[in-house]
Amino acid sequence: MTKEMEFFSFLLEQYAFFKKTTADKILNKLDALNLTERVFNMYEMYHSEAIENTFSDIDSMIKDATIKN
Repeated sequence: MTKEMEFFSFLLEQYAFFKKTTADKILNKLDALNLTERVFNMYEMYHSEAIENTFSDIDSMIKDATIKN
């Protein structure tokens, strides 16, 4: 497993815990909004900042994508 995939898995689990849901549901939501690859590709930024900032960024992406759909 690449370091990016390992971090992405960790991030999904942590974000799911933060949102009081499951990683599967988070992944399904990201997939439905076409955000999975975008979040995955943010590894360089996300792994070096506070996880709360990452959660806030993901919340914003989901909100923006939901408004557009």
